[in-house]
Amino acid sequence: MGFGDYLYSHLSNLLLDSFQHVSAVIQSIVLATAIGVLVGIAVYRGPIGSAVATALTSAILTIPSFALIGVLIPVLGLGVKPTITALVLYALLPIVRNTIVGLDNIDPAITSAAQGIGMNRSRVLTQIELRLAWPSILAGMRVSTQMLMGIAAIAAYAKGPGLGVHIFSGLSQIGSANAINNVAAGTLGIVILALILDGIYVLIGRLTISRGIRDTDS
Repeated sequence: MGFGDYLYSHLSNLLLDSFQHVSAVIQSIVLATAIGVLVGIAVYRGPIGSAVATALTSAILTIPSFALIGVLIPVLGLGVKPTITALVLYALLPIVRNTIVGLDNIDPAITSAAQGIGMNRSRVLTQIELRLAWPSILAGMRVSTQMLMGIAAIAAYAKGPGLGVHIFSGLSQIGSANAINNVAAGTLGIVILALILDGIYVLIGRLTISRGIRDTDS
């Protein structure tokens, strides 16, 4: 069976698995962003805290994905829970690091001026600092998303959702008629979805980052 015929005959399954793959990645990015930004806010003012947070999240990336998911399976079982947990952990480093960098690079004169006109600390943080740091945070989310698109394929090891099912199925049947088609379909689907999500991030940046900030960053 040719690759085109294979795609046509398995289109419904591929579309469902593509949706589940993207859904798992997006859910993980949302959770990782909430955690990562809070961690970044908590530590960015102190060099020791920033170094510790960056080191800990960096250490997570040194753990092979098979090993991390394997450790999570006895605790969380199979399926979505270990998948999302692993993806969130892997997504933290770029988001935490970029949150710290974005907040740390804000000109102190800007926050001093805001406090001078009567804004309290929480308003300065939410209305000024986080808005100015948003391009950096968004860049961290973008990096994490691209990284998770590939890592999410390993979730099939834990019976997780996504296109990794096709890759693992094909690899386990190497030599059979459709093994290569299976692997190629899963891999190509991940690449296409990653490119689409990256384009969406570009659009989000244009819609949420003012031209003045974009010009300053460039």
